[in-house]
Amino acid sequence: MPVPGSYAVDGRDGRIGRVVGHEGPFVQLRPPGGGAQWHCPPHALRAAPPSAALAARVRELNWQSRMP
Repeated sequence: MPVPGSYAVDGRDGRIGRVVGHEGPFVQLRPPGGGAQWHCPPHALRAAPPSAALAARVRELNWQSRMP
């Protein structure tokens, strides 16, 4: 199981998300920069490659810098 705060790729559609928690048998992911979270079965997750995780983190930081 991925730990909260890490990035993972949903193998069903290729979306990358930050792991925000676990609910029942599912892992909860949130897109970088905010948005609606979605649930993914653990067997469909894979670790995000370092370059994708870095790009996601940059998107989040840019989004946060625009918040008041």
